Amino acid sequence: MNSPIKFGTDGWRAIIGDTFTFDNVRIAAQATADYFQTVEGCEREVFVGYDVRFQSRAFARAAAEVFAANDFRVLMMDRPYPTPYVSFEVRRRKLVGGIMITASHNPSNFNGFKVKAHFGGSATPAITARIEAGIQDGAKILTATSGLKNTSEFFLRPELARPECPIESVGPEKYYFEHIKSLVDWDRIGKSKLKIVVDSMHGCGGYILEEMLRDTSCTVQTIRGNPDPLFGGINPEPMMPQLEPLGEAVRQSVSHVGLATDGDADRLGIVDEKGEYVNTLQTLSLLLVHVYRNKGWRGAVARTYSQSLLIPRIASKFGLQLYERPIGFKNIGELMLENEILIGGEESGGIGLSRHLPERDGIFINLLFLDLLAASGKTPSELIRDMWKEFGEFHFDRRDLHVPIEVGNAVVAKWKADPPANFAGRRVEEVGKLDGSKVFLEKNSWILFRQSGTEPLLRVYCEAPSRQALAEIMGAGLKFVEQFTSAGVY
Repeated sequence: MNSPIKFGTDGWRAIIGDTFTFDNVRIAAQATADYFQTVEGCEREVFVGYDVRFQSRAFARAAAEVFAANDFRVLMMDRPYPTPYVSFEVRRRKLVGGIMITASHNPSNFNGFKVKAHFGGSATPAITARIEAGIQDGAKILTATSGLKNTSEFFLRPELARPECPIESVGPEKYYFEHIKSLVDWDRIGKSKLKIVVDSMHGCGGYILEEMLRDTSCTVQTIRGNPDPLFGGINPEPMMPQLEPLGEAVRQSVSHVGLATDGDADRLGIVDEKGEYVNTLQTLSLLLVHVYRNKGWRGAVARTYSQSLLIPRIASKFGLQLYERPIGFKNIGELMLENEILIGGEESGGIGLSRHLPERDGIFINLLFLDLLAASGKTPSELIRDMWKEFGEFHFDRRDLHVPIEVGNAVVAKWKADPPANFAGRRVEEVGKLDGSKVFLEKNSWILFRQSGTEPLLRVYCEAPSRQALAEIMGAGLKFVEQFTSAGVY
């Protein structure tokens, strides 16, 4: 029996009530518990967190019961809280690991199961491969025990539930906040008098940033801070058009910056003083310059395959080693286990630094952006213009095309097998194959076609030196995809 539980770029995600069920959550938890049994030198404890989605707390409780039945002490959050907090607590407490029930930035009808390893970051591909193997065994066991009313009868056998392995409800503690404050110039931020709008997109970020900045000179307004399982009818992904309310709030309040976090607050989005979106490629580039020049930190730089051409330019000027990895922050997190990574990031808004965690963190990186504004005394748009003057101007676009998986795979395969000599009126210089098909064009432009491995979604990414060139190349890319489906794309 093939299990429907498949781990993607960060955990398993599925539609609630379809594949994401209590039975499947228990199977995933049991396979994860089996892996945690092999972790040595750590406390036999598991940290369990969850987001604001429908039934997330109940799914988390079901998973916690499985861990307890496997002789682990379980610490379960008493409220929805950010994923990076779970990762931090796993490392601080030296636990065998943790899980987070969340579908991150996916639509509200999804939920998910993230595994956090003992080092305080997303499970590496090697770890998830072992868990998936255990899931396959669990699915076979479930078939063999189909006479049981539900999986809880199998996984929660009374003889395994020991009183010395309870499920303990825990609230937020001070250590995470003290740590991230220590990584920025908190005194300078506190005296900066920045006017800030925070957009939690109805997710786990809540009012955390506003509370942290309450006793400073900063003025903070939070929008969409209340938890909502439907996320106000949008996908809680911190980029446009989802951040239009944040842009409008910044303009109306004449604020210096808008800061956003996604559904589980491990990704971020920035809006400048004009209410315009600062894309994630620009954000990573600005922060790379900041941590090197203003903070004096050193280390290598890591980017995923859909990140900006600016990153290698900046890294080269600073004499920093650059790593490029497939899409998914877990690939950067794995790199952080063996290398000191000054900063690493993905296009979808996940950014991390080794000196914090081998993990992305929307709360911390938003504070680091405030650290940049306070240190420079400039607006976000001024910082971007300065960066362009020094390293070159670039613009970026991404389109999410809902096409059948076989169509997306055909698009990617066509570029790998038989690429044209010219595209969008530009010479094709190379087709990269690290993750999807990345078409490098003359005049410092590229377009990437990448099919999701878990859902009917083809993403098309593009970067070019001007808005006109960006529109021309992206338009050609969309027309290229349309050749492969009579229904078109949407």
